[in-house]
Amino acid sequence: MKGLGTSDMIARFIQAELEEANGVLELQRSDLAQRFGCVPSQINYVMSTRFSPEHGYIVESRRGGGGYIRITRVQVDRHTLLMHVINSVGDTLDLASARAILSNLVQSQAVERNVAQTLLWAVSDNSLRSVPKDRRDDLRASIFKQVLIHLV
Repeated sequence: MKGLGTSDMIARFIQAELEEANGVLELQRSDLAQRFGCVPSQINYVMSTRFSPEHGYIVESRRGGGGYIRITRVQVDRHTLLMHVINSVGDTLDLASARAILSNLVQSQAVERNVAQTLLWAVSDNSLRSVPKDRRDDLRASIFKQVLIHLV
């Protein structure tokens, strides 16, 4: 695995373990961090960027002394995936997160590339320039969710 970053190595390890475990895997965050010589927050980063619902995974997490991460690989239809994204966006959404979510949705073929690009332009800082900066993420989340609801 020469040349791979720590996040890549963690992701490949988890994917290999998932294959062996037939799609359901339970891990201790602290054990994984120790194994790869990183901080637990890097494990969280890998979980949120590589094992998100948009990538076909459900991640359940419990923190604390006996904390664990349970990863389940799922096949979900487009409607279910879009509804999960809509429900997970929350009240605010920054532009980088909107871009990442749309990239994942295009990759999973839940949203067409031209639709994703149009939505990204609609929620860009340039489009929202008349809105005060401290309110843009709120409006961005609202627009983003409304468009995705329309696509469902």
